Amino acid sequence: MNPKAYRRIAVIALGALALTHCAQNPVTGDKDFVLMSEQQEVQLGAQAHQEVLKEYAALDNPALQAYVSEVGQRLAQQSHRPNLQWHFTVVDSSDVNAFALPGGYVYITRGLMAYLNSEAELAGVVGHEIGHVTARHGVRQQSAQTVVGVGAVLGSILVPGMNNQAGATLLQTLAQAWTAGYGREHELESDRLGAEYLARTGYNPQAMIDVIGVLKNQELFSAEQARRDGRQPRTYHGTFDTHPSNDARLRQVVGEANQYTVANPREGRGAYLQKMAGVYFGDSPDQGLIRNNLLLHEKLGLAIQFPPGWRVQNRPDRVLALSPKGDALVELRQGPQNDKPLDTLQKGVKLDAGARYDSGSLSGYQAAFAAGAQQGRPVVVAAVVFNGTQYLIGGMAWDKSVYERERNVLRGAINSFRAITPEERQTVRPYVLKLTTAQAGTTMAGLARQSPLGADAESQLRLMNALYPSGEPKPGQLLKIVQ
Repeated sequence: MNPKAYRRIAVIALGALALTHCAQNPVTGDKDFVLMSEQQEVQLGAQAHQEVLKEYAALDNPALQAYVSEVGQRLAQQSHRPNLQWHFTVVDSSDVNAFALPGGYVYITRGLMAYLNSEAELAGVVGHEIGHVTARHGVRQQSAQTVVGVGAVLGSILVPGMNNQAGATLLQTLAQAWTAGYGREHELESDRLGAEYLARTGYNPQAMIDVIGVLKNQELFSAEQARRDGRQPRTYHGTFDTHPSNDARLRQVVGEANQYTVANPREGRGAYLQKMAGVYFGDSPDQGLIRNNLLLHEKLGLAIQFPPGWRVQNRPDRVLALSPKGDALVELRQGPQNDKPLDTLQKGVKLDAGARYDSGSLSGYQAAFAAGAQQGRPVVVAAVVFNGTQYLIGGMAWDKSVYERERNVLRGAINSFRAITPEERQTVRPYVLKLTTAQAGTTMAGLARQSPLGADAESQLRLMNALYPSGEPKPGQLLKIVQ
């Protein structure tokens, strides 16, 4: 989530935050020292929800949204906080992630859903996130950190000029929880609660362990890719750092749900897979499609080549490419709707004293350029007028030595901005999940040869069908493939 989104959420938090007495924990019944009442928690969640949707757009698939919401609502009604007004949203992101906001807001990405294989596994993910909300992990962690002052410096950096320690720390806590989990004890507690809610709702609580296995395989694959590409791996919600799928304590806390009798547990494999048919895999056309680090945005009519080997993150409001060492980046975002690019750079891009500005053209379009530094870090920026809108393309390096190494790469990415070609409009299509039934002799290698996913096709198909790393389908098995 970008710094502006953090700032907006921080402002919301400041308006909602006030000291209160110790409150009763909805799960344990014990007294918790918290700095937020339930009413304030709900208010914060409701307002922060709007900011999340600016960063991660809701998936435009009413049937899938209704399905996930139905599963979530059934689980929430069996939770320790059934009276909250719960909201469940599938976000249009290829990231493998799920997270929750205080007050009853739960999110799951379509990227994560592509790797699940049953309604019970979906319920496991959603139940875990409900557990974070019912146990008030976000609020409890923020309160403890505020008391001891941990992380206030980082909070200040994320929100320059904010002097309110409680608000800054709350902002930091939310950011950390979304990306790195809540720590081993809270994650285990959420697994225990999620398993309990699964059992109470008619699912096998062991689905919680199945989900951890799915995500663990995803992490192993991501780590293998990262080693190959020389970059840091991506992880889901910190779960893998807190416990692997065979962790004894994980199995213990999930096993506690066996006290709730589930005579005929609902798995819902076929129903889930049918709901996933037709869902985008990878990039969404609304955000532009990336093929070999080339962004092709049919709706905006533009294309730009990001550096090969760099990690590209495609977001609703920007596209960011990060170097393998994480010490340089290129960013593309929309600017003002006018034809004054030099004015945009001089007034809107804050560079250190001594920056140079110039007017010119980029791929035949009116443009302006700036070169200088931002807080001492070398920066090159272009603003180009394209189809009535300015697009800002910036490159930044960690220091001068990195800039000297990446100078040509950064400038090459900026200069690659152009209009999409008619041929590209006709041939580039999003990847979509489809279903197929395995026949006798069907192998994952054979399916991979027919897949557009390239070198990683076999591993990806195994991951999304719970056959990683070397499993093969059985005749009659319904499989997800990508076309």
